[in-house]
Amino acid sequence: MAREPSLNGFVHFEAVARRGTLTKAADELSVSPSAISQQIKLLEQQLGLKLFRRVGRKLSLTLEGEQLFQASSVALRTLRDARSHLGMTHESRRLNLRVAPSFGVRWLGPRLSSFLATNPAWDIRVDAAPDPTDFDREVMDLDIRYGLGNWAGYHSVPILPDLVLPLCSPEYRDRLIADVGDPVEALQTAKLIDSARALCQWDYWLARQGISDANNSKSVLIDRSSMAIQLAVDGIGVVLESITLAAQEMQDRALVPLTPELGIISFPAYWMVCPNRYVRRRAISMFMDWLVAAAEDHNREVEHLMRTYGLSVLEINGLSELVASEISTG
Repeated sequence: MAREPSLNGFVHFEAVARRGTLTKAADELSVSPSAISQQIKLLEQQLGLKLFRRVGRKLSLTLEGEQLFQASSVALRTLRDARSHLGMTHESRRLNLRVAPSFGVRWLGPRLSSFLATNPAWDIRVDAAPDPTDFDREVMDLDIRYGLGNWAGYHSVPILPDLVLPLCSPEYRDRLIADVGDPVEALQTAKLIDSARALCQWDYWLARQGISDANNSKSVLIDRSSMAIQLAVDGIGVVLESITLAAQEMQDRALVPLTPELGIISFPAYWMVCPNRYVRRRAISMFMDWLVAAAEDHNREVEHLMRTYGLSVLEINGLSELVASEISTG
C-alpha cells in the first residue's frame, strides 16, 4: 500500500507554488533547495501526479498542481489561524451573558466598563432579556437572574437582595405631607407606581403594613423598573422599588424614602445561574468571582446610604410562599 502524503510535503509544495521558485520557498521554510526538491518529488510519486512543469528556469503549476495549490492554501491557512487562536487562549476569555434588563442597565452596565478596562482581552456578549435562559437550547454561559432562587438542577448563587421601600421625589413627598400631615395616610391619595415584574408589589406591601384603604385606583403599572423609577423622579407618584436599582437616585436625592418609619423589606433577588458543569469553566468562575466582589462593594455603599436616611430592614416571614402564589415573578 502506498504511503499517504505527509503534511510536510504539502507545506513545501504550497510554499513553492506561492513563491514561484525553490530558492524563495527554501528561504521561507529555512531549509535547503535540495530538501524542497526532494519533498516535491516524493509528493508527486505518492499522488501519482505531475504538479510542476519547468519552463526554462521557471516553475509553473500543472492543472492538477493548480487544484492542489488552491486546496492546500485554504487548509494551511486554517491550521495557522487555529494555532494563533490557541496561542492566545491563555490571554483571552469569551463569555455569553444574560441579564434582567433593568438590572443590566442600572447596576451591571456601570460596573462592566471597569471590568473590561482591567480585562481588555475578554470578549463578552450581553443579552438583556427578562426571560430565563434555556441552557439546553441557547448559547449562553451565565444568567444573572431575578427571582427567588428555586431553580432545581442549576448552580445558583445569590448576588444581591432586593431592598424594597416607597420612594418619591422630595417635592412630591413634601407636597403629600403638607396636604395630609402623616406620610402613611398620604398613601391614600398618592399615585402609586408599580413595577410589573417586581417580586414585591404594592398589594403585598400595603397588606403587610396594615394599610387597606389606599386609593389603588390612582396607580400606574410599568413593565420596567427603570421606567417606574424615572416616573417617580419626575414627581408623578410614589414608586415601590429597590435600593439596589435606585441607589444612584437616592445618593443624588432625586428620590427619597416617603418616610423612614415604614422600613425596608429585604430578600435575595439577584442570582448567578448556570448548569452545574459550567462552573468548572475558568472564564465563568473568574467572572462570578468578580460579580461577588462587585456586589460586596455595592452592599457597603448601600449600608452607608441606609444610615444616611435612617433606614432599617424589617423582619418578614412567608414572602417566598406569597410571591410564588400571588405576585408576578417576571
